[in-house]
Amino acid sequence: MNEFKLLLHVCCAPCSVECIEVLRTEDIEPNLFWYNPNIHLYGEYKSRRDCLINFAKEQNLKLELDDQYGLREFLNAVYTDIENRCAYCYRMRLKKAAAFAAENGYNVFTTTLLISPYQDHEMLKKIGCEEAQKHGVEFLYRDFRPLFREGQAKARNKSFYMQKYCGCVFSEEERFKK
Repeated sequence: MNEFKLLLHVCCAPCSVECIEVLRTEDIEPNLFWYNPNIHLYGEYKSRRDCLINFAKEQNLKLELDDQYGLREFLNAVYTDIENRCAYCYRMRLKKAAAFAAENGYNVFTTTLLISPYQDHEMLKKIGCEEAQKHGVEFLYRDFRPLFREGQAKARNKSFYMQKYCGCVFSEEERFKK
């Protein structure tokens, strides 16, 4: 039987807290993967990345960084269809995670995006499974949403950087227009 080796794509430290705790209760030690060129502006990107780096060190977790601030690439890809940007965003990140997993000896991958009640879980699951199949790995779907508030509270107690929007400049606009 193959060893269960999990790569956890991480969107931010606050969303990872409970995902990691749950996986560890199942004797699964995830390795973390940062690839989020959808996060804008640069200060936001840096704050989220640096908070995750510190959290990974504190938790003694292996963290792989694909450190690309992708404002121009992201905008070029979505500017003609801004309303469907989330599908592009999920696909680019899960595709990169699946490829990294396959190339580096992982047989399973998942994402902390699955803890957010603000994300489209059906779309995440569909894209995750498609990318897993293309890259010869498995996508582990878990509905971590019931743990969202608890994870956020723990992140606040640890004084983590807490973002106010999903990531892209368009989500920032939507958040602050409300």
